[in-house]
Amino acid sequence: MNLSFLNGQSNVFSGANPFEVSDYVNQHVGSHGLRLSNSTGAAASLNHRKAGSLDLCRLSYGAQARVVSEGLPDIYHVQFILRGHCRYELYRESLSLSAGHVLLINPEEPIDLTYSEDCEKFIVRIPSSLFSEACIEHSWFKPNECIKFNQVPYKFEELDSLIQLLGLLCQEAESSMATPQMLQHYNRVVTGKLMTMLKHNVSLTPPSLQSVSFDRLVKYIENNIKRDITAEELAQYSHLSLRSLYLLFEKNAKTTPKNFIRQKKLEQVYSTLINPTSHVANVTAVALEYGFTHLGRFSEFYKSNFGVLPSETIRSRQKQI
Repeated sequence: MNLSFLNGQSNVFSGANPFEVSDYVNQHVGSHGLRLSNSTGAAASLNHRKAGSLDLCRLSYGAQARVVSEGLPDIYHVQFILRGHCRYELYRESLSLSAGHVLLINPEEPIDLTYSEDCEKFIVRIPSSLFSEACIEHSWFKPNECIKFNQVPYKFEELDSLIQLLGLLCQEAESSMATPQMLQHYNRVVTGKLMTMLKHNVSLTPPSLQSVSFDRLVKYIENNIKRDITAEELAQYSHLSLRSLYLLFEKNAKTTPKNFIRQKKLEQVYSTLINPTSHVANVTAVALEYGFTHLGRFSEFYKSNFGVLPSETIRSRQKQI
């Protein structure tokens, strides 16, 4: 299948030893182990380009190959099968993917992929922080656990607008005219597209469309986000019993009031740290400003939500300036 995913400008290997290609992939795309049934005469190829926070990679090992990994922390892989076929072993399930299929692999999920000799793939490597940013930008409430995409294969025709978008991103990434800010805008659109087109565990329905009383509570929390808001205070404000309040949050946010408030505080901290115009003395000052007095737990909660430590967020902001 001939798609415009990276051209000769991004070529790193052509007619190469598959293990050389594998070493490069380990450094730039994701850690894995490679096993070949027969490497005699195998001619592997790889095109790679960095596009903002995304890595774009088009590769073929030129031999029947098995790729295994215990799972990639904080990284999502979207895999497009361009030629040949691939088998994906996930726990007790086996998925057979032929040319024209797409699969998204979640962080920490064990990877066991077997490529046919003629298999060629286009892979998009996405840091988990981008999906967290998308949830904040679009007011999608992220669950306490990691964002998980359903392990179901999609056909190219089901994702036509996404494929066209990625084709444009590849062109921009290879263009000398593209700026870091432009590529980051593409990153946001790509992650937003994936969230709206693929199945996952995030509710995309805004709270204001689910419950008027819940919407009032959300606004109250946002207006008092730097204070220590309790469930009792919310119950009094909304004239509800504690039991009714917990049921309201369970219905609309699939979590408790305490977890919801913490999530909103973390989102505000993230927005402050990532904003290049905000005057941030240090991470500790921002954490304390939003009521996080236990800094160790704060860092754990932050990394669980955004895939990076607070200090790494500040460093990524400085790179974009």
